[in-house]
Amino acid sequence: MWPHLLVGACVALGGAAALAATQAAPAARKPDVAPAAAPAGTLVRVALVSLAQDERYTPRRLERAYPGHPAGRLTRAAELAVADTELALASDNLSLRLRDVSVPSVADLPAVLQKLKADKVLHWVLDLPEPQVAQAMQVAGTEALVFNASAAGDALRGTQCAAHLFHTYPSQAMQADALAQYLAGRNWRKALVLQGSTDADKALGDAWARAGKRYGIKYTVKPFKLSGDPRERDLGNPRLLTSDRDHDVVAVLDADGEFARTVPYATQQPRPVVGSNGLVALTWHPQWERNGGPQVSRRFRKLAERPMVGQDWATWMAVRSVAAVLQAQPGASLAQQARLLRSGQVTVDGAKGPALSFRAWDGQLRQPLFLSHVDGVAGTAPLDGVLHPTEVLDTLGVDEPETTCKQRP
Repeated sequence: MWPHLLVGACVALGGAAALAATQAAPAARKPDVAPAAAPAGTLVRVALVSLAQDERYTPRRLERAYPGHPAGRLTRAAELAVADTELALASDNLSLRLRDVSVPSVADLPAVLQKLKADKVLHWVLDLPEPQVAQAMQVAGTEALVFNASAAGDALRGTQCAAHLFHTYPSQAMQADALAQYLAGRNWRKALVLQGSTDADKALGDAWARAGKRYGIKYTVKPFKLSGDPRERDLGNPRLLTSDRDHDVVAVLDADGEFARTVPYATQQPRPVVGSNGLVALTWHPQWERNGGPQVSRRFRKLAERPMVGQDWATWMAVRSVAAVLQAQPGASLAQQARLLRSGQVTVDGAKGPALSFRAWDGQLRQPLFLSHVDGVAGTAPLDGVLHPTEVLDTLGVDEPETTCKQRP
């Protein structure tokens, strides 16, 4: 594992200039292979695949607006990306057409995806829960180029990875690393972790444990539980759970989000809250004010009539990635497109600063993350002072020496 260490409590003023050079946006590179000539007026169809009965989109959950959760269906984000790339693609006689595919049930998913392949719709953007992403890849194989726009599970980038599966949404490991970098940078090295008991909560706990070890965060774990049983009421009481004094920060790991929203300003000790509420590592924040972010957020709000959140940004980036690889080598096969994306030769502007590329070892899009609260962005990760031998963005998430992904295009 690379020593992703923070120099002198994360920020070394004397090394700021050198670090700035390592974090500068890489220049866009042309592919080494000569592009093939594209047929005149080539139309590429892109499918946005979602579940009609996806629990993440129930009216109650959308009303709650938990941090990091979807705020609405992702169709408008895909439409925005198609519009944004139209002129650039037209210069190469290319165009994208979006097909919005709402699958009635999980049982229908394989048949719907097989129909997409039969119809020669071979670029898919998936807005599916983690198990269904893995199921979709069993159907896709290497006969489609697939982008995961909303599932954060680390297994999809590890043991369940696939050669033609790319992730524009950040992994749980990336989000945990972003928070751990921030805590180490503030020298908040003792954390009290409140963790739920579901499998999704345990996955968050695994990501937190890995990040804590990497950045030197010592922590103790206390379970929480929301229950109507009077005998278990204390397990859902933030004041009782945080009565110990020996911690600098409270990290709440709650995949559902209901308990986490009760924790900020309800702790027994005056401590900051991070994780699933309080300070959260987000893919996108509508108050991001640099690198063209306000223009992206405004255009999305006008189209969707709501703020852009992380899943919207990831969908927008997935469609833009399809456009970028088509422009890089028009007429390329799916296998060639997958290799180009994994090679880092194709970069995409994500309105976050540096040009963004996909990792060769697991198909994850490298990207900065926003350390955000409800009203704004407190900082970005990677933090200034974080070092890496080749690419500072690879300090977020699983690096190449650590990966368990064995699939390559």
